[in-house]
Amino acid sequence: MKISDSVLRSFRVARTYGENSQKVNCVDFSPSGENAVSSSDDDCIVLYDIREGKPKRTLYSKKYGVDLIRYTHSDTQTVVYSSNKLDDTIRYLSLTDNKFIRYFPGHTARVIALSMSPVDDTFISGSLDRTIRIWDLRSPNCQGRTNPLGKPVCSFDPDGLIFAAGVESQAIKLYDLRAFDKGPFASFETRFTRVCDWTGLKFSNDGKQILISTNGGMIQILNAFNGSVLHTFSGYNNSRGFSLEACFTPDSQFVMIGSEDGRIHVWSTESGMKVAVLDGKHPGPINTLQFNPRYMTFVSACTYTRFWLPCLDDL
Repeated sequence: MKISDSVLRSFRVARTYGENSQKVNCVDFSPSGENAVSSSDDDCIVLYDIREGKPKRTLYSKKYGVDLIRYTHSDTQTVVYSSNKLDDTIRYLSLTDNKFIRYFPGHTARVIALSMSPVDDTFISGSLDRTIRIWDLRSPNCQGRTNPLGKPVCSFDPDGLIFAAGVESQAIKLYDLRAFDKGPFASFETRFTRVCDWTGLKFSNDGKQILISTNGGMIQILNAFNGSVLHTFSGYNNSRGFSLEACFTPDSQFVMIGSEDGRIHVWSTESGMKVAVLDGKHPGPINTLQFNPRYMTFVSACTYTRFWLPCLDDL
């Protein structure tokens, strides 16, 4: 089934899970799409089996807290995540025996961005200490550092060759991973019409677009090659300045974001038109939203985690 306007409008909540007592701060799908993992402010890590449509296991990170959880690039049995409690060390965890494989110390303030390379064991982290650090899962030592002169959110491109840094909520800088020490090879400034903080940065799967999430009720798509603004999307509720996650669909044709009133808004990246508003009846703001990379399903989460499927009767 191809993703289309009508397919997106047909999505309905298929399963709801109340495994968490506090906000789910992150959800990630495995590259195969068959597993998902969530982190939440109640220190829980919940593992989901997508084919069976149910939670498999809950782990706890009570000492350090857990945020920004990510599967490693080729392994559904290991994750990396940041701490939201004790310190600013990144942790590499085995999900099979619930033991830490390695620690990645170095940041001196809260980590606000984590991005795994799609091709190897490299990952990058952005922090309120105004640095981006480059890591290899096989070594606890930082492999490199950039100082982009501001608070950075960051993400790898789909080929794992380039990473983008959104700096101080006003500029995007592109770095070649093999020559990051030479500084960015491209930089473009972009402004929103209202004051807001950039809270996330993502490339589309075709590598042609960059999505900027904010806490200000607006998101933006840029041309990844020249930084020109393709579309600015608004018209969803975020009056209280939540950090709401936006995402592309896997075909790069649509962008989705949740809202503080529990609805999900969907736009076409080609036309810029809003194509759907889906009511998941979330009791709180939808903090995290991810489309499955392989299967026709997506997940939205507040305190509750909801998995969505298209309703074939509506098509």
